Amino acid sequence: MNKSDAMNRKLIFLDVDGTLTPPGGYEPPESALRAVRRARELGHKVFLCSGRNYGMLEPLHKFGFDGGIASCGGYVYAGDEVLYDCPLTEEQKHKLITLMSDEGVFLSIEGKDYSYGDERARDFLEQGRNRYLTSMIEAVWVGLGPKPLDEYDGCPIYKVVFTCTDTRQIEPAKAAFGDELQFIVHDFSEDDCFFGEIINRKFDKGSAARMAAEALGFDMADTIGFGDSRIDIELIEAVGTSVCMGDGSEYLKEHSDLVCPPTNEDGIEWAFRKLGLI
Repeated sequence: MNKSDAMNRKLIFLDVDGTLTPPGGYEPPESALRAVRRARELGHKVFLCSGRNYGMLEPLHKFGFDGGIASCGGYVYAGDEVLYDCPLTEEQKHKLITLMSDEGVFLSIEGKDYSYGDERARDFLEQGRNRYLTSMIEAVWVGLGPKPLDEYDGCPIYKVVFTCTDTRQIEPAKAAFGDELQFIVHDFSEDDCFFGEIINRKFDKGSAARMAAEALGFDMADTIGFGDSRIDIELIEAVGTSVCMGDGSEYLKEHSDLVCPPTNEDGIEWAFRKLGLI
């Protein structure tokens, strides 16, 4: 690689669910994998950037990536090197789970290697609520294998996912932790079925991208971020060039530099070509 090529290298961050893969999936389309392989051959670096924990990203490692941002920024790695590791404190973890459980909220709690899900959430969704969320949860349960919540072993927790019928159910926890934790309700929630994530305010996908760029020697102007949902906004705002999937959040599209076709319509490969990465 000559000096000019090296100067044109980019650091690319790919959200997973709804971006690199269908929601809940673990097999990217061949066109996306082809684009990633070619970009890396040309000297670019490609990171996964997901709300999934490290364990849920592992099935994707076999396809070839340079590192990853897991748990929305709570765990960041480049190759075998851990760049950042920030679980909830024990006090936050226990009080948060208690407050949410007391309000009847269905929880999924995510450690580094495993996720522990309340299987009652699947039963709740199968009653005809929120078809999109039901299909995603089913895909996760089949493909990524979270353990039952009652098998939780006390390991450090990086993120909590919740499902509830009324946002008032999360108010006690927000009152207790609003200054420390973000309570994000996703756009695809419906009137009697709300789905969201609770994330430490110490980090987000954007701060994690800046950390990875610094560690690898990239200027942020030479970073590119791909996402599809509101939870990707910090990444989209942090990177030099931002891309939203065509079937993604309208809010995210408004804040992105480029909108590409959906995942299952070869959107990643289309965008890589459009941006001159391949």
